[in-house]
Amino acid sequence: MATTTSIAKYLSYYKDKRLLTVFAFGMSQGFPWVLIGSVMSAWLKDEGLSRSLIGLFGIVFSAYTINFLWSPLVDRLALPFIGSKLGQRRSWILLGQTVITVSAVGLAFIDLQNQLFHAALLCFLIALFAATHDIAIDGYRIDILPQAESEKSTAAAAMATSGWWTGYALLGAIPFFAADLPYVEWPDVYLVLSGIMCLLVIVTLFAKEPESHRDTAQAQIQQAYEDKLSSLGNSRVNKLLAWLGVTVVAPFVSFFKNNGVSTALALLTFIFLFKIGEAFLARMSIVFYKEIGFSNTQIAQYSKLGTGLITIVFAFLGSIFNHKYGIVKGLFISGLAMAASNLMFSWIAVAGPKEHLYALAIVIDGFTQAWSLVALVAFISMLCDRTFSATHYALLASLGSLSRTLLSSYSGVVIDDWLDGDWAVFFVITALMVLPSLLFLYFIRHKLYKIEASYHQQN
Repeated sequence: MATTTSIAKYLSYYKDKRLLTVFAFGMSQGFPWVLIGSVMSAWLKDEGLSRSLIGLFGIVFSAYTINFLWSPLVDRLALPFIGSKLGQRRSWILLGQTVITVSAVGLAFIDLQNQLFHAALLCFLIALFAATHDIAIDGYRIDILPQAESEKSTAAAAMATSGWWTGYALLGAIPFFAADLPYVEWPDVYLVLSGIMCLLVIVTLFAKEPESHRDTAQAQIQQAYEDKLSSLGNSRVNKLLAWLGVTVVAPFVSFFKNNGVSTALALLTFIFLFKIGEAFLARMSIVFYKEIGFSNTQIAQYSKLGTGLITIVFAFLGSIFNHKYGIVKGLFISGLAMAASNLMFSWIAVAGPKEHLYALAIVIDGFTQAWSLVALVAFISMLCDRTFSATHYALLASLGSLSRTLLSSYSGVVIDDWLDGDWAVFFVITALMVLPSLLFLYFIRHKLYKIEASYHQQN
């Protein structure tokens, strides 16, 4: 649904200092993917591991697909000691950042050839706590803007997307530049990366905890649960069951009740399908670049710095489009762009390591990443009940992560066992994977337009 807010007024939203915090926390969300994604893939490749094993190594990302299971606890509980000082959201963010930093230091002392299991365990630990601090960060982004200012949600989505790509791509270029320096090994790189993660902790310490009426609303729901359970007689048991009901059951009941069962299932299916093709490409991209003949420095220049900068630019342009013409249309455009981006990589596979094609692919890929993430983040945020903001966002985002992690872990097997190393065909297949989500989006578009219209009318 289009909005009547002028572009000038919309651009003024970016002066809000709260969005700078959203940007910085976005960096903290994107950076762990460098530690256990692109850098680990490059290290594994340099150690001579097969494409199938590198792809399967991505199973460590499974924590991102199931973090909705413990999101109600992150949404409801403040951590002891630091929770009283930092607040509920920031205490969980700080815990995640601390464990990620310590685990990255651990990877710096791993002998990958002889301690592959230990490396996988540390990567899973990073993924587990990164996925946990993502729950708190996404809840923070929604809570930091009161309902009366929800027109800024698209701008917040753009800042979160730009921050994520700054952490993943711009900061992620550092290890690839470093890896080509003489006497620098991948374990040395992880010491540098752990230092960068330490710097991101500073943001958490100085950020302002968002005000929220979540506790009041949850208390009212819990009291209603206790009243219904009063016939059991035991007040302590009633309180415990009511607390569990509000924490674990109520968020999911709320989502299906607010949207209706059929619409809720349709929304979940679309989110799951939307980024499957992109996920298969992303998991194997670093392996592809290295096999086709690009150096670590070229990967840093194009796939990291180039993609990062272009994504940030298109994130703001995409946010303006989504603001002006609606999120649903933005999702359609980004889906078509994802297919085009994947076909560009197929062209490179046929033509060889030509830098001008690499640069063109990066421009298209940057547009794709930006437009799709801004639209999807704003869309998911729009669906969240503020009483259970972190839980709802984790539930919806985890479905997108499911295709990006578990399913894409078999991308190496597809190339090795099904396609006999044919990269060109592989990227054509990933382009075709986008089509089911676009067809599904077309069929449910009227429901989505109603949700979007209702969202704007509330504000």
